Amino acid sequence: MKLKEVKEILNAEVLVGENRLDREVFLACGSDLMSDVLAFVKEKVVLLTGLVNPQVIRTAEMMDIKAIVFVRGKKVSQDVLDLAESKNMVILATQYPLYISCGLLYSNGLTGKEAKVEGSYEA
Repeated sequence: MKLKEVKEILNAEVLVGENRLDREVFLACGSDLMSDVLAFVKEKVVLLTGLVNPQVIRTAEMMDIKAIVFVRGKKVSQDVLDLAESKNMVILATQYPLYISCGLLYSNGLTGKEAKVEGSYEA
């Protein structure tokens, strides 16, 4: 799924990386615990979270995650957005809560079946 589709499905606003919405993702990781994100080593992932601090960007960078969706209408500070831009990330923001956001993406085809991951769940 292209990030532009993620944007449309979640009725999201692009905060950073409008010119990078052609990137493809195969899986979503929804978490407010960055330790869980660190344990979620996958390719071409979009991270969904309600945390809006620089640690989210740093964690995503460590895991080579290039796209983040901030949920629940959270306001993101300019320093977080600047850090994300410096890492060439895409940052989206949606009013939907985390659970609904993940469900919408899954029901619209972001099932992870295309991802090359170890120990992935079969639906």
